[in-house]
Amino acid sequence: MATGTTLRRNHALRARIFAVVVGLVLAGCGPVAGEASRSATPVLSTSPAPTPTPLVVSTLTPSSSMGPESLATLLERLVVAPEHLDGYDRDLFPQWSDVDLDGCNTRYEVLLEQAVTPPTVSGSCDLTGGTWISPYDGVMLYDATGVQIDHLVALAEAWYSGAFGWTTERRERFANDITVPWELNAVSPDVNEAKGADDPAEWLPPLPSALCPYLESWIGTKVRWGLTIDPDEKRALGTLVPRCLGSRLTVPVANP
Repeated sequence: MATGTTLRRNHALRARIFAVVVGLVLAGCGPVAGEASRSATPVLSTSPAPTPTPLVVSTLTPSSSMGPESLATLLERLVVAPEHLDGYDRDLFPQWSDVDLDGCNTRYEVLLEQAVTPPTVSGSCDLTGGTWISPYDGVMLYDATGVQIDHLVALAEAWYSGAFGWTTERRERFANDITVPWELNAVSPDVNEAKGADDPAEWLPPLPSALCPYLESWIGTKVRWGLTIDPDEKRALGTLVPRCLGSRLTVPVANP
């Protein structure tokens, strides 16, 4: 079965950590267990910061774009504001749309694009087989039904950061944004539950080599969609971004 138009996505995060991940898998490392709620203490790695490879992002069909610019420069573009905590409902973000009308919704498009070993596609986008590497923790996943799709900037976090004022149509575009590689990731259930709706002041990926790609994706998503950051988030990002001096992004700004 043809899966339709494959949207161009950047594989930098997975490519950059693949060698580390394979070593972890062979050494028998497993997923990070447990869950975490929104807390005030970030999970900071004590390992030496990796030397990041500059991330090049194609500007697909943006209304405008900036860059390539350093993470520090992009961080300064973000408005600091208190979170708007009232009124969030996940149903306000229609998700798993079939954007290109090829029979595979957003979840399946992400699974197909991010598979290390491609699954077999049959029927109405039924996936069989395939393997994935969870980018935050390096866990190898072998069954599509057990892979979770994480919104890197969680839908709740987006609501707190400005999406409360968006139209439903714009929230749907955010929830299904696969025109850039930052927001949607195929991850392990354990790490997805641990991350929840936390921001970088509250949760960081347990795999050290995933830190800079994670920060790139976080800042890229917030700049792309014009989302705000809260004061604790600003302080955490200001502390963490200097670890990623080689990171530069071209950010296509989402249409209003």
